[in-house]
Amino acid sequence: MKAKLFDYIERDNFIYRLSGLTKLICFFCMTFAVMFSYDIRFIAGVLVCSFILIRKADIRFSQIKLMLIYVTVFLGLNFVLTFLFSPLYGTEIYGSRHDLFSFGGRYVVTQEQLLYQITKTLKYASVVPLGIIFFLSTNPSEFAASVNRIGLPYKAAYAFSLTLRYFPDLIRDYENISAAQQTRGLDLSKKEKPFKRIKNIMNIFVPLVFSTLDRIDTISNTMDLRGFGKGKKRTWYAARPLKKGDIISIVFGAAVLVLSLCISVFINQSRFFNPFVKG
Repeated sequence: MKAKLFDYIERDNFIYRLSGLTKLICFFCMTFAVMFSYDIRFIAGVLVCSFILIRKADIRFSQIKLMLIYVTVFLGLNFVLTFLFSPLYGTEIYGSRHDLFSFGGRYVVTQEQLLYQITKTLKYASVVPLGIIFFLSTNPSEFAASVNRIGLPYKAAYAFSLTLRYFPDLIRDYENISAAQQTRGLDLSKKEKPFKRIKNIMNIFVPLVFSTLDRIDTISNTMDLRGFGKGKKRTWYAARPLKKGDIISIVFGAAVLVLSLCISVFINQSRFFNPFVKG
């Protein structure tokens, strides 16, 4: 069976055996560490670690292909637009200027700007694999049980669980409706004009929205009939206790965060790594 985007598939490896709470804590720690620091050396290390983890998680490329395409386009646009609107912002940050070449009058490419933009791009690129691992390796029910244990109301936890479960169904519904519309003569190929294709795609979204609303109504009525939300607390069938591997992983995530803070405070004495200052 072909794996879908956001579709959870149970696998037997170290990452899948971790608690959803553990993966959430590690995700927050490593994401904050990367977002806080602008040290390209540290960020590159986290990026390598992220790709090693995604490889260890045995996540299929078919599951993340579409997401990677969107992320690549976003990173490319962000890189270009950052330079177009703030071509000398890097020189303001690092307090120096080393020109490489110029074009278009005001647009001067400097070493400082390149370092800033490459660092910023790597920041986003290193966080994406962490998010992929978290969403694709975490059982929605087990995750809901985990976050409920740390104080999140079980109604909110269950709502988030339903959201994660619904993404694969939404993609399947879109593909089914698209196939049905195409058998009726709706052209979605590249041969069609762009505006005509957009109009044809809207013919898919309309029934998709109505089918989504119908499913939401069905789930809401089913939960009401079963008395969901009447009690202040609830038990969880998929709850998973923390084990040795969870403790080690949490310590590792916290260590990455502490390392990021220590590098910024004691080594760089700033959030930015500045190789242009001769010390």
